[in-house]
Amino acid sequence: MGTEVSKVAFAPFRSRDAIQLMPLAAMGLVVMLLGVLLWLLHRNEMEDERRALIQDILWVEQNLHFNLDSDAERLGQLADLLGREGLDAEAFMVQSRAVIANSPEVERIMIRRTDGVVARSSPPVQGNAESDADPAWLSTFTLAKNAGHTVFGSPYARDGRGAMFEAQVPVFRAGRFDGVLVGVFSLDGLLAHHVPWWFAQAYRLEIVDGNGTLLAAKSQVPVEDSGLSYQLRFEPPGQGLALVATVHRGDPRLVRNLLAAAIFALALSAVWSLWALRRHVLRRLAAEQALRAEHAFRKAMEDSLTVGMRARDLDGRITYVNPAFCRMVGWSAEELVGAVPPMPYWLPEDMENAYALHQAVMRGDAPRDGFEIAFQRKTGERFNALIYEAPLIDSDGRQTGWMASVLDITERKRAEELSRQHQDKLQRTARLITMGEMASTLAHELNQPLSAIASYATGCLNRLAAGDAEAEELTAPISKLAVQAQRAGHIIRRIHDFVRKSEPLVAPCALNDVVEGAMSFLEAEARKRSVRVELSLEAPSPQVDADRILIEQVMLNLARNAMEAMGQTPRNRRVLDISVRRHDGQAEVRVADSGSGIAADIAGSLFTPFFTTKDEGMGMGLNICRSIVESHHGRLWFEPAPERGGVFLFTLPERES
Repeated sequence: MGTEVSKVAFAPFRSRDAIQLMPLAAMGLVVMLLGVLLWLLHRNEMEDERRALIQDILWVEQNLHFNLDSDAERLGQLADLLGREGLDAEAFMVQSRAVIANSPEVERIMIRRTDGVVARSSPPVQGNAESDADPAWLSTFTLAKNAGHTVFGSPYARDGRGAMFEAQVPVFRAGRFDGVLVGVFSLDGLLAHHVPWWFAQAYRLEIVDGNGTLLAAKSQVPVEDSGLSYQLRFEPPGQGLALVATVHRGDPRLVRNLLAAAIFALALSAVWSLWALRRHVLRRLAAEQALRAEHAFRKAMEDSLTVGMRARDLDGRITYVNPAFCRMVGWSAEELVGAVPPMPYWLPEDMENAYALHQAVMRGDAPRDGFEIAFQRKTGERFNALIYEAPLIDSDGRQTGWMASVLDITERKRAEELSRQHQDKLQRTARLITMGEMASTLAHELNQPLSAIASYATGCLNRLAAGDAEAEELTAPISKLAVQAQRAGHIIRRIHDFVRKSEPLVAPCALNDVVEGAMSFLEAEARKRSVRVELSLEAPSPQVDADRILIEQVMLNLARNAMEAMGQTPRNRRVLDISVRRHDGQAEVRVADSGSGIAADIAGSLFTPFFTTKDEGMGMGLNICRSIVESHHGRLWFEPAPERGGVFLFTLPERES
């Protein structure tokens, strides 16, 4: 009984499937028959086209043959005239011009005597007549002499004139061979004047030799490589020449092809629409099940998220929160959904700021990179949150509210603060190390003004002890003593500022002054190492927002590394090139040395912490320099020099005026 019920239940479904498939089968049969019809039409047209091609090329070949025979007959008549009146007959020039005028394909007519030497030419030849003749004229000359009738020579090429061939007609005077009359024919001229325009519009006509080399061609339109062509022997002149005609695919069948294509496309679209309708019905049957599965999947995914999700409508009312957001703030979804500002998780003392951010989000002015705000949990515990807002779009493409992703960044901010403190300690340590390495040089730098102060003071005391000193005499040395004291004090103050620097102080500054200030620290060391420092500064100086001491620290590190890299370089070639340039809104500093350079496998690790090429280095200098530059929103990198040495470059955003 159950089996019978099952058969009855499924019978309507099988019948419905058959009814749906019948139109598809009918349209498929229509498409197939249409394809067969188009193929038959195409085959018949190709056969008609081939028959027309053969008929047309035979007609052209006969026309060319007729004209060549006519030209040969005119040359024969001129040869008979020369046989009667001699090769020096005065009528030769007049008759030859008439032949050339009536036969444009004939470019020149010449007379060769029995020894083959050119006696006369019409039109006259400039220079040596043999330079314009067939290189193989002798064989044609001999054959015409022995055969006693017109002989055509093989084709030959002339620069700028295309392919040529000769027709040699023997001249007999009183039954004795007296020379030959030579007609020089142009293949291009033959096609240009004797192939009709209608043929050139439908075909491309070519003359090829036995090797398939193209000698001449005529066509009024570009020819596509259709593959439909026909080849016919071209005699006279013979010599293995052939005529090749290729069909030009024009537009005669364009309308028919477009119509057939449109019908074919409509048939295919009908088949596709029927098939799409059937698929749509099948998809509708499975849509509800897929929707339920999708809803379950989405619910499981949202419940597993650690990022808080919060949806609000255009009025600011909360419409959805996920479990992660509930765990983050401590209120349940039932307590939060439907809430309007002020929200229960806003800080009481920060209500005004929170409401301003809420209004900015409702206007669509929320920062694209997110914004930070402090919230409180239900227990009163406070935490820092990073919020990204995005429009909430429904299925019709209309905005219905805003969706926020909320991240608890309390631990991350604590870690960033610890990292910042650690970075400050590293920078301070690096400055102390730098000053320690420069201690002997700075001591020598301070020794000069201190020695001068001692010398001036001793001189003044001696003059005072002598009892004959006047105030005017002591003014100059005491003034110089004061200048040296100021110089020493300036050096000590700059060292003190550099070493004692702790908190970052970003302020507008001229980058040229920062570079010059840093290099003043290294003047003594540069002299000690015999390094010539070349400064090339942009004028006017680029203005940047930077911590002057930290950027000086970067310059000192890079410049000292460059000096150390030139330790093995000959003294006359130790050049430290420092330049400041503007480039696309960035101020670029370039520090180049003429040392031995850095190997490619090492260059990739230069900025890695604790990587160093020095025997006693810590490997933190370049890493700290990169951190300083990047904290100023710049970039620090290394490039090999074009010839030798290395180049360190860093950029800082130029200050907007």
